[in-house]
Amino acid sequence: MQLSTLTLLALSCVTPVLGARSAGCGKTPTIRNGQYTMTVNGKQREYIVRLPDNYDRNTAYRFVFTFHALGGSASQIANGQGGTLAYYGLPPLMTGNNSAIFVSPNGLNQGWANSGGEDITFVDNIVKTIENDLCVEQSLRFATGFSYGGAMSYSWACSRPNDVRAVAILSSAVLSGCNGGTQPVAYYHQHGTRDSVLSISQGRQMRDRFIANNKCTPLNPEPQPGSGGRSTKTKYQNCLPDKPATWVIFDGDHNPSQTDPGSNTPFAPGNTWEFWSQFKAEGGGGDGTAPTSPVTTLTTVTTQQPQPTNGATSPRYGQCGGINWNGPTACVSGTTCTKLNDWYFQCL
Repeated sequence: MQLSTLTLLALSCVTPVLGARSAGCGKTPTIRNGQYTMTVNGKQREYIVRLPDNYDRNTAYRFVFTFHALGGSASQIANGQGGTLAYYGLPPLMTGNNSAIFVSPNGLNQGWANSGGEDITFVDNIVKTIENDLCVEQSLRFATGFSYGGAMSYSWACSRPNDVRAVAILSSAVLSGCNGGTQPVAYYHQHGTRDSVLSISQGRQMRDRFIANNKCTPLNPEPQPGSGGRSTKTKYQNCLPDKPATWVIFDGDHNPSQTDPGSNTPFAPGNTWEFWSQFKAEGGGGDGTAPTSPVTTLTTVTTQQPQPTNGATSPRYGQCGGINWNGPTACVSGTTCTKLNDWYFQCL
């Protein structure tokens, strides 16, 4: 149900105020659970808000963006449809003192092409709107998403490193651009070795940018799934204080709700919350201390993108072109290589 309509001008960015309570603290809120709209750059955009149970206007909450995949929607993420848990399974884990305000936005054309940075502007406007009305701890903003949704989370980390505390990327690639991308951001990423839509090498490309930005020590050799195909979690060492990085590799395909053998519980929610829960409000809240990584010595390895194979084709919904793409440019029969943005062409 649509509750109200908000019209905003485009913003260049959200001014970071680390360790600060938002302007909405203490106010009687006008934003409730439900769908909202705003106009950004002349286009109507929608997003869904989920407030903590028993929302308290004097409590500063975490703020979580949950971005949908290509072909998905805000309501799909909010309702837990299409093989995806509601809000990626995080609300049951983020309760009590760890409660969060969740926002699930709608992408244009069911994706996040971010043409001219318009999706980043949309996120900027949502942040300003939410924080002017609701009570948010501004140093505890997070984002997660699967596939195209992970690409949007990644793009936000690149473009607005001072606005986001940590991201959790689920089986993604650089599809929404990376404007900037030189500053550290706490980074979690999981990816399947048999991903037939966005290859493991594309995920490693994303990861390696923030391994470098966060000054973590790369690994040699690359981590592999454990015995019986179980996921392997690697916590990188020697990262900058408060800028950790975790990589989870599993023996599986393109799946937001991957489970380990013998388990019916997707591991993304627990891993994501384990990663995010280490962060405390800067300048207030929690113990105010920043986590540091233990010191070890590891060997640096340089990863390389795979070279295209003659005669190879990309599957339906797979990538077939774009900036820095070295894979197949032909699509399987019945699909056409379609440009979504400069970074990503897809077999549709």
